[in-house]
Amino acid sequence: MSGPAFFQTHMGQRFFEGTVPQILRELRRLNDNLERLVAVAQQHAGQQKASSAEPVPPPATEKAEEP
Repeated sequence: MSGPAFFQTHMGQRFFEGTVPQILRELRRLNDNLERLVAVAQQHAGQQKASSAEPVPPPATEKAEEP
């Protein structure tokens, strides 16, 4: 193969310096959201076992992002 390696090209630099870090940030964000969802689901399941007649209040969340 002739020519520069991918990481040596302008597109390669953009990928490794911009795209990869963005993917990592989004994966962390997804993981954080999944952890919160599991915690809420477990809390909700515990409350249903204790008393299925009471309404379950929504969980306290961080400031929601507005469009």
